[in-house]
Amino acid sequence: MGIPFIKKLWNRVSGKPALFFYNTLGASKQEFTLPPPARTVRMYNCGPTVYDVQHIGNLSMFVFTDTLRKVLEYNNYSVKQVINITDVGHLTSDSDEGEDKMTKGIEREGLEMTLENMLSLGERYTGIFLQDLTNLDIPIDKIKFPRASEYIKAQVAMIATLIEKEFAYRTSDGVYFDTSRYPAYGALGGLHSEAQIEGARIAANRNKRNQADFALWKLSSRGGSASGGNISGWDSPWGKGFPGWHIECSAMARAELGQQIDIHTGGIEHISIHHNNEIAQSECATGRKPFSRFWMHRAHIQIDSKKISKSLGNVLYLSDITARGLHPLSFRYLLLGAHYRTPLNFTWAALASSEKAFLRLRMIADSYPAGGNVPKQYKKRFHKRVNDDVDTAGALAVIWEMVKDNSLSRADVRAGILDVDKVLGLNLAGTDEKATAACIKLFGKKVEIEQLPENVRTMIDERNVAREKKEWEQADLLRKNIENMGYILEDTGTETIIFKK
Repeated sequence: MGIPFIKKLWNRVSGKPALFFYNTLGASKQEFTLPPPARTVRMYNCGPTVYDVQHIGNLSMFVFTDTLRKVLEYNNYSVKQVINITDVGHLTSDSDEGEDKMTKGIEREGLEMTLENMLSLGERYTGIFLQDLTNLDIPIDKIKFPRASEYIKAQVAMIATLIEKEFAYRTSDGVYFDTSRYPAYGALGGLHSEAQIEGARIAANRNKRNQADFALWKLSSRGGSASGGNISGWDSPWGKGFPGWHIECSAMARAELGQQIDIHTGGIEHISIHHNNEIAQSECATGRKPFSRFWMHRAHIQIDSKKISKSLGNVLYLSDITARGLHPLSFRYLLLGAHYRTPLNFTWAALASSEKAFLRLRMIADSYPAGGNVPKQYKKRFHKRVNDDVDTAGALAVIWEMVKDNSLSRADVRAGILDVDKVLGLNLAGTDEKATAACIKLFGKKVEIEQLPENVRTMIDERNVAREKKEWEQADLLRKNIENMGYILEDTGTETIIFKK
């Protein structure tokens, strides 16, 4: 009888639900545990290339990883989380082709093509990115954000190890990883066959031994970078140049979290190339030790059923949402309303509905009395939902069922809402002047029944009688008449809260 069996038995006896995540490596839902006595989860999240402002599709990834972190913490794990900042070396194509995104950003802004300007550009857009995360209630003080430019020595050392072990080879334009030396290449996402792997590399490169091989180090062209300009890059045993995007992530993950990690995340677009490359180079450098136990990927967001694309002119930023007077956490709520592995279609109407739902939860936190107890039956059901592969959509359904439960006191509903917000991350218990002002605009200011005019009190009494008799049409008519007099009624489990518009 081993420790994992004892742990599962304890979970069943204590009523605590087991924690399951969908693991792309194996294409199945698997139970997540840590080998005892470990309680700290090592999690690496593929971060942004900071050549521009991150759009809402990019930001959706980090709402997911923050929710994932909160689910782990809800299960009494601590989390060591790393989100890398790619400030150098990411080509527009994952397959070592195209223009470098950072030099593209320098050209767009009319700056001189220097390494100093590249790093300065990266820090400017990193600042905007971190502010967006803060506006989405993502605690950046709990996360490490390593810059790729600060880990060049680690990347060079990892490449040297791969060359020494004969997993990499030099060419006239740099250093490449030899995928033929790693038979398991393509296991992530099921890209095992040669045809599938070659399909992931459309453009032919005569410097490669195999078309699936990928760059570990790209030499600068004469007088410039690998993609043009006059940025000469960094020194290495193979000449001045730039690291490949894939080696950056592996080196930073290894430096910050160790040779083996527990969870690695990214967008679904990372599966076929970037993450398979990370696995290959990391496991070959460390002696075939599994790089990450779990690989989790977020589906894409569309806008009005179309892919987010500058060419289509449908790119939206968090600043566009706030410019319309909407709270940024309404976007977070919208994301919570769909499973992370399900494509989400963004519309302004859907966002407006999410804002109303978010503000209603905020109203409960602001206006319901304190001192209640978390309803155990709903906590258990909520916990089971979020432990089932971060099913936030199912968890929200449980929350709204709790809000409408007539057997619960307002104080208990409030306690339940604040408990689940440990996972939702909507800052419902914190100070948020903008959200409070939006609640007042939507619901009005709370008033006690004794402060109402006598005719309004009489109508409320009549409505309560109609509701008791289940005369719903009469109750709705009275509600509308009361609203026409400037009062909003919010029915809770056992009472009605009154707001003055």
